[in-house]
Amino acid sequence: MDTKAVTGIDILQTLPLFSGLSEDLLKILSGIAVRLTFKRGDIIFHDGDKGNGIYIVGTGKIKVFKLSLDGREQILHIYGPGHTFGEVPVFQGRNFPASAMTLEPSEIVFLPRDRFVKLITTTPALSMNMLADLSKRLRAFTIQIEALSLKEVPARLAAYILTLSREQKNPVRIHLPISKAQLSNLIGTTPETISRMLKKMGDTGLIGVQTRTIEIRDKEGLIELSESGRLQ
Repeated sequence: MDTKAVTGIDILQTLPLFSGLSEDLLKILSGIAVRLTFKRGDIIFHDGDKGNGIYIVGTGKIKVFKLSLDGREQILHIYGPGHTFGEVPVFQGRNFPASAMTLEPSEIVFLPRDRFVKLITTTPALSMNMLADLSKRLRAFTIQIEALSLKEVPARLAAYILTLSREQKNPVRIHLPISKAQLSNLIGTTPETISRMLKKMGDTGLIGVQTRTIEIRDKEGLIELSESGRLQ
């Protein structure tokens, strides 16, 4: 891992968390921010480490995961550029409840806890942005728990494809950012089931699949599948 100061405010301006903030406030933030560079497969923090600050993905991709006592991995989240992670234990003053690792070479913006908390208590605009971000995160986590506990695999897979479409801002063609093994872990099934479901969704005309590219051919049908779980 390489560490260096964030120079200028360009990278901060691209992050949704800081949208709408004044240039003066962005300059203050850049003064406390640190840029961390990781190689693929690097651990950013371990489950149980002290919540020492907020992490924001600048470039690359990271996974947040838990390991069971017998070593099985459960992926909780996969985040790309613009997403924050590790913020909840920072505000609670607790340890990280999961581990984070890079899935590809990544650049992370790190905001040390003490200096960021001091800044946020005196900056209403930044406080409101944090509340909005945490509310969005809570809603997404609630949807994820609902999907894992109540929905069948086809519905979970359809919902994930629709989520990627929104995140990648492409209603027709999306790129699958993770392997089938990682995707199966994320939605709670097996790689074989993922392959079988993708083929079946292709056979019924919902999508077209070519390696990691998915073409959405019937968005309304995907929405219905994400809600009903019934794949004809």
